[in-house]
Amino acid sequence: MGLLDGLLGGVVGAAMVNVVNSVIEKHGGVQGIVKEFETKGLGETVKSWVSTGPNQPLSPDQVHSVLGADLLQQLAAKSGLSIEDLKQKLAQVLPQAVDKLTPGGTIPKTA
Repeated sequence: MGLLDGLLGGVVGAAMVNVVNSVIEKHGGVQGIVKEFETKGLGETVKSWVSTGPNQPLSPDQVHSVLGADLLQQLAAKSGLSIEDLKQKLAQVLPQAVDKLTPGGTIPKTA
């Protein structure tokens, strides 16, 4: 995922690139993660990340409700972070990551 690494590295920091890549991969790409947020009632929030306007914030509890305890536990084990720290970091970086991966307000077909 070299392209994602390049796009995200400066935004989320090297330590979180693998975590964000894993989240996106597990959902089948940006389209999948957007759909998951929409399904969980956060459609307006995730649409703000895709659009060219300001990004709506995400709370750690919303991260938990969308990604689920199992995925968070796997990612926490992989990253060496506690689940609480991971939720906090993902709440900060997911909006930025989706924003960077959807230039011009368009969801890429393959990322």
